[in-house]
Amino acid sequence: MITQLKSAPNQLTLLRLATIPFIVIAVLDAHWAWALTLFLLAGISDGLDGLLARLLKQRTMLGAYLDPIADKLLLSTLFLELAFVGLIPWRVTVLVFSRDVIILVVCAALYTAANFRDFTPTIFGKMNTFAQVATVFVILLRQVWPTTITSAAVWLGIRATVILTVISGLHYTLRLGWQLRAGDRKTGASQG
Repeated sequence: MITQLKSAPNQLTLLRLATIPFIVIAVLDAHWAWALTLFLLAGISDGLDGLLARLLKQRTMLGAYLDPIADKLLLSTLFLELAFVGLIPWRVTVLVFSRDVIILVVCAALYTAANFRDFTPTIFGKMNTFAQVATVFVILLRQVWPTTITSAAVWLGIRATVILTVISGLHYTLRLGWQLRAGDRKTGASQG
């Protein structure tokens, strides 16, 4: 475990986690350029850790769990904070959080009850994450560079986030149901 922590990709992920409180402070103090810069650095570290894991052949089980946790913590924290300061509607933040909590609870229950482990992200989940990242980015950008274009991008980002949150949540739920039914059929066939 300690060896896995020392790998370059996991160090970048830990660095991304460490930026979260500084982004929060920058937003609370209305230091928008700093918040945007730190958010961009966090995004770059997210891309680099995956690239380094592949290039250096340093993919680890810890990294497989730590990377999405870091992404979720960063986005969830910023959605909460941006709702708190009035830059994202609360109902959007509640919707985003509700989807994530429901998926987390269902996955934990399936893992505990049925030892089910296939929780790979779907294309809709990846699109949803991209929409959330883009939305946070354009909201921070609008604070630094308030134009009609950035305001339109915020409007579009929030709507894309809502639509993709609903679609990805439904798709994830349906996919889990299909996988469980397929597993039941295989178990029944092997017992029959």
